[in-house]
Amino acid sequence: MFMSFSDIAVEQRKPFAYKLDKAYEVVEQAFSLSTHNRAVAFSGGKDSTVLWHLIRRVFPRVDVYCIFGNTGVEYPESLRFARELGRDWGGELFCETRLDRTDADGLKYEAQREVLAWLVECGRVCDVLKADGKLKSTAALERAATLDMWDDFRRRKLVWREGTLKSYWWCVDQYGFPIMGKAASLLDARRINIDCFLRYSKSVSVRNELLNYYEILRFCKFSQHCCKCLKKDPSEKLQAELDVDLIFKGLMASESRQRRTNFSTRGYIFQSARPHLGDDPFFHCNPLSIWTDDDVWMYIDKFDVPYSSLYDIEYYDYVAGKSCKIRRNGCYGCATDILFKNDHMSILRQTHPGLWKSVMRFGMADELRNLARCGMNGSYYDAGRLDPEFVVEHRQCAFDDMGEIVDSEELLFEFDPEFV
Repeated sequence: MFMSFSDIAVEQRKPFAYKLDKAYEVVEQAFSLSTHNRAVAFSGGKDSTVLWHLIRRVFPRVDVYCIFGNTGVEYPESLRFARELGRDWGGELFCETRLDRTDADGLKYEAQREVLAWLVECGRVCDVLKADGKLKSTAALERAATLDMWDDFRRRKLVWREGTLKSYWWCVDQYGFPIMGKAASLLDARRINIDCFLRYSKSVSVRNELLNYYEILRFCKFSQHCCKCLKKDPSEKLQAELDVDLIFKGLMASESRQRRTNFSTRGYIFQSARPHLGDDPFFHCNPLSIWTDDDVWMYIDKFDVPYSSLYDIEYYDYVAGKSCKIRRNGCYGCATDILFKNDHMSILRQTHPGLWKSVMRFGMADELRNLARCGMNGSYYDAGRLDPEFVVEHRQCAFDDMGEIVDSEELLFEFDPEFV
């Protein structure tokens, strides 16, 4: 199936009744393809709630697992709602993902940098580098540290202990913050590996757009690995345990250019493979692809569907000059839309100041300051306004208009949560 963006726009303008019938048709078609178990990806957000309700209402005799993707950085309203609804609607069919744990002691990024600097000073950095200048592995670097260094790191609490949850906090320390969209995070490696790549690798691209990207990456520690670590991997692991070969998602083409492109080229249902299925196919199904937010709310009103109280929380939209309600669910620590007006973090600062403060204090404020300085035009943002401690303590809006000070023309920065 191929649909142009114009074709999609035509579908999106069609009546709600048509979209509803289309969703029924797509779900039924997907069921006919499945020979194992089925599941709906659930986040506690309005879109996945509506999708789950639609499947339960129209196909009540078909058992469908509900997989709640608990990233560990859920809004408290969404977490509470998801678990309550899971108990009421899902019973034994409601399942919650679990984060993996580390299998050995590992150094925090600050300690890894100290080990690398020590090796450079001793003239031994080649011990941990490949022939092309890339780091052999993070483990190789950590093994190079002496026992005295490890003891010192433990005293300074710079060690992630064996069995540590691979949480948001572990992930952003090891890889970087989700500050810019997936298209901007081209290197999916631990930050210390990227440091070595940028400093020593002989395979750095000479393309101008990548050189610009590398220059930003030198100063700003960002990554999209948390999406894989907190969402994709735990969900796929649980899908394998449940022998799932069909996953329903409440994704809509209207949400982002990337999702519109995916729907254009893949259609409502597309096929992939999973190890637990052997030669049998795995199917992805997005029945709400041509829906919009208005359609979702129309469905909620029409069928009296419960939804998270998160969507009733208001913030002040300085662009529109009025109060608005939260429109999107997702991880509260996500800043992939930081270069847009009313970005995720600027709203979090108003609606959940405690959570905003925890993310900023853990290091996001430092990285946003570094990003701003990469694209600063001189006098508009002074050092005082961008100082992380000043921003956190006084809750200023220095980071609310990052798009005005960072040149994003060469890269795509887009808030694109896995589940909605």
